Amino acid sequence: MSRPVVAVNLLWLVPGVVGGSEGLLVAVLEGVADLGQDDLDIRLLVQDSLTEAHPRLIDSFQTYCWHGSGANRARRVVAENTWLRRRATGMGASLIHHAGGIVPPVPRTPCVVTIHDLQPLELPQNFGFAKRAYISSMVGRSARAARVVMTPSEFTRMSVIDRLRVDPTRVVVVPHGVHRADREEDPAEEVLDRYGIVGSYFLYPAITYPHKNHATLLRAFAWLLDDEPDLTLVLTGGEGPSERDVVGLVDSLGLGDRVRRPGRVPDEDLDALYRGATGVVFPSRYEGFGLPVLEAMSRGSPVVVAAAGALPEVVGEELPRVAPDDVAGWADAMRRLVADAAHRRRMGELALERSATFSWERSAAGLLGVYRRGLEEARA
Repeated sequence: MSRPVVAVNLLWLVPGVVGGSEGLLVAVLEGVADLGQDDLDIRLLVQDSLTEAHPRLIDSFQTYCWHGSGANRARRVVAENTWLRRRATGMGASLIHHAGGIVPPVPRTPCVVTIHDLQPLELPQNFGFAKRAYISSMVGRSARAARVVMTPSEFTRMSVIDRLRVDPTRVVVVPHGVHRADREEDPAEEVLDRYGIVGSYFLYPAITYPHKNHATLLRAFAWLLDDEPDLTLVLTGGEGPSERDVVGLVDSLGLGDRVRRPGRVPDEDLDALYRGATGVVFPSRYEGFGLPVLEAMSRGSPVVVAAAGALPEVVGEELPRVAPDDVAGWADAMRRLVADAAHRRRMGELALERSATFSWERSAAGLLGVYRRGLEEARA
């Protein structure tokens, strides 16, 4: 008996352009390949550039290439309604996974969809009119058209249910995993030297988007310097819409010599920065999951997160959380990590233990479970 064909729509995945969702999706699909399941025939529908960026995926699954650019939204939408539809029909697909959050307007094949978050609907002030209008018109329809909706967290699941009015029984959580790194007790000194980091430091890995809330962290750090003048705050990540505000606040608070801005850093450097940090702080007001926090935890780094979005789900009950705009609370949480070595060590141990509950194997098993459920409902 032939296996049912599940087609995964990756036309939207432009390597190096779509952000963190690229790494997350590649990791879970590689996890599926590693599991070695034999009851589903999973095939990928991709654009040319993905074959070069992620050869392991191409080696693991039968792949069909669209000779176009997913960066051009109009061309991609046309391709999803023509080329993808023909390919899915030709291969006899029983189910399509639209991993980019949008289902084509007239889906002919039963489908499931992944929705990472609903930030454009929940923080509309951070997005332009065109983006808000596109998401508003497309995401709700897509969620209601899918047999099953996947989200990475309970926070996003409830957002989908409440905002998009989707049947709760059709929305399931498939948490992200994390790649384990060989844990080293000390960071690579060469990395710290290269970025001009001396002594104890806090790390915040985030692009300067408005919701990342750099301002609260900078103000809390300025308070902390009154007691700990030799501390450094390291802000990695590229420039976003709030870059000018962040630069201005660093200057107005007189933090210039205590804040390091290395920009985007290679993964191996970020690993070293995680391991060496007194703490990794994440005051973001909105996260559909919060993978950098999980990465830091898996390196044994103490973390402090905002009590907002999905971050409390990631860290669990025992790791510290602070209201996003509580400047004094952030300063106090950071001060304790600096002053209390036993507390800092215990927070690192708890972070490592908590991170062990997340794995790409678990995520891959969850994804396969959604595919099987989608097929069952399509046959019903």
